[in-house]
Amino acid sequence: MEFEGTENIPLDKGCILAANHRSNLDPFVLNVVSPRPILFMAKQELFNLPLLGWFIKKAGAIPVKRNKRDIASLKKAVELIKDGHCIGIFPEGARAKPGEFRKPQSGVGLLVSKTKAPVVPVRIEGTDVVYPVGSKLPKIGKSAIVVKIGKPVILDSDMEYTEISEYIMEEIKKL
Repeated sequence: MEFEGTENIPLDKGCILAANHRSNLDPFVLNVVSPRPILFMAKQELFNLPLLGWFIKKAGAIPVKRNKRDIASLKKAVELIKDGHCIGIFPEGARAKPGEFRKPQSGVGLLVSKTKAPVVPVRIEGTDVVYPVGSKLPKIGKSAIVVKIGKPVILDSDMEYTEISEYIMEEIKKL
């Protein structure tokens, strides 16, 4: 695994880590390279899986009900950011196909507008080869995993949620 830019993750205040998403391995990889714990927003269905559900609950993940506006999960994330935590979010809302990016959802834009917290863009490559969709086990040694962590972005503007989300996704793509 190769990674760069860990010094860009603020250690002393709440922040949002926004990354592209291509594999279920992505949250684990980010927590390995991060100098501080990351509390991820994760789809509600994962919390119902026997072993993984227990693990992500213990890791402090925030359950998100997909396909509708989940105000409770957003309020929880805002509260945690304001309390100084690092919240991890995948703006695409779901895994993208290898080498592609999905259109970002508005959730990250809403978090930014409600907290004014710095957003750290992150680009992850290779996890979709090591642990592709539908695979039972990771294929260790199949590919290098590369994580590029950009400088924090502070958006204190009148942009709409969707514009903020799109801006952040473009920052991720640039890495």
